[in-house]
Amino acid sequence: MNKDLSVTFHGAAGTVTGSCMEFCHDGKRLLVDCGLFQGSRTLEMLNRSPFAFPVNQIDAVILTHAHIDHSGLLPRLVAEGYEGDIWCTAPTSDLLEFMLADAGRIQESDTARRNRRHDRADQPVFEPLYTEQDGLAAWQKSSTVDLEQWFEPVKGVRARLWNAGHILGSASVELEIGGVHILCSGDLGPEHKAFHPDPESPAGFDHVVCESTYGDRTRDHLTIADRRQLLEGEATAALARGGNLVIPVFALERTQELLLDLAALISAGKIPSVPVFIDSPLANRATSVFSKYSEALEDMEGHVFDHPAFHYVEDVNESIRLNSLTGAIILAASGMCEGGRIRHHLKHNLARRESTVLFVGYQAEGSLGRTLVDGAIRVRISGEDVAVRAQIRRIDSYSAHADQQDLLAWIEARQPIAGSLFLTHGEGPSIETLRRLSQSRSFAQTIVAPAMGETYQLGSGAGAKRIKTGDPALEAAVGRDWQNSYADFTTHLKAELARIEDVEARLKAIAAMRDVLNRYREVRAAHGRRAAGR
Repeated sequence: MNKDLSVTFHGAAGTVTGSCMEFCHDGKRLLVDCGLFQGSRTLEMLNRSPFAFPVNQIDAVILTHAHIDHSGLLPRLVAEGYEGDIWCTAPTSDLLEFMLADAGRIQESDTARRNRRHDRADQPVFEPLYTEQDGLAAWQKSSTVDLEQWFEPVKGVRARLWNAGHILGSASVELEIGGVHILCSGDLGPEHKAFHPDPESPAGFDHVVCESTYGDRTRDHLTIADRRQLLEGEATAALARGGNLVIPVFALERTQELLLDLAALISAGKIPSVPVFIDSPLANRATSVFSKYSEALEDMEGHVFDHPAFHYVEDVNESIRLNSLTGAIILAASGMCEGGRIRHHLKHNLARRESTVLFVGYQAEGSLGRTLVDGAIRVRISGEDVAVRAQIRRIDSYSAHADQQDLLAWIEARQPIAGSLFLTHGEGPSIETLRRLSQSRSFAQTIVAPAMGETYQLGSGAGAKRIKTGDPALEAAVGRDWQNSYADFTTHLKAELARIEDVEARLKAIAAMRDVLNRYREVRAAHGRRAAGR
């Protein structure tokens, strides 16, 4: 076994965000992806933790695609001293120019808004994770390479990119390092994905790293016509209620797929010709990149993005004016409702019984979108409690991720796998389901579900060997956190107290809650005094 080759999973292990793998060999360090953690506040705080590797010793980065959970920490990496190339496809590079700059702007604006909140007036001032200029500096380090062409990102490492069928420019990464043959799936697209052909890559590897986002879910494999019929039904019902149809969208790919279908439905007279507002400057810029590559995309039907019903919103004041509208379709980012303009649209529409919020993408555990999809009757948005009276609906057929059957078929097509199959980029139940199914089909010598921070030794023709265990603190950050529980508790507290009819009993309940906190503070103080006396 080549003892010099190892891989460390710095993110997207037991969770779907923060993708980052570090391959080390013969003194060289290569990252595949460097993504942002998204979800609960505890998970997002990992974005501010020191990198688990010396930044100035990273020799190269290969980026699978432009989604922020795969690319969103690149600006910080560059700001902290990374000087190498960021290898990716040409469409990914074009998208990064807008994606990373926008991520920096969001960091700056969200930080400023957070610091202005009255409930944080006595708290330390937040600093942005990085700035718009940091994002542009990272984009300028991108170096493009064609699909299926070998290149050498680091001396002694050969790499090749393959279509992953996930979003524009997305790729799987094939690596040859020290005689070991590896494939990293990146995010894989489903069957019948708009714009892109099905995923491709060769077969026969020592080790394969495969995403597991929907490892526990099988969807109906719908054609684009079938998908449009579902959207038609949702849009018709929503507009018939007289309110707005608000759709949280990922600016990249999901927005363009929806525009493709909405243009077709409106032009065919299958849904009312109401104004469609695309309220995301990033989505608008990403759409321009799609237009640039339109001749190479499947399913394009003329200049669909220029449909007369579409209104691209840039100005913040224009975005705010949409709050007074009714009977419109509003697409706004972010897709999991953790930031961006969608939050003020939710604040103004969730309490309206006539409004509809339609989810068309994955909602990570701990995110506001997941809370709404799971049936919350009250949520907390930017420090305010909001009652949920709007219709909350969901369509799974727009997912850009392969489902369980797609994943199994993709792994099957990579056979033989002589060493290990690593399952990443999924929540616990999803990974465990896919692990059991892969084990039953003998897809590899070993099926590994790595934890964040774990390091594995990789060799040719043999199963991977774990040489470093994960960090319990990192694993504890995955999933719902105390702030999710706090938000749920506080948004329902007043209503729960109101159900106690006796005023005296209500006061006793409040006193009992205070007593719990007081006792905890006393225990902590006593523990501190004992520690000081040692």
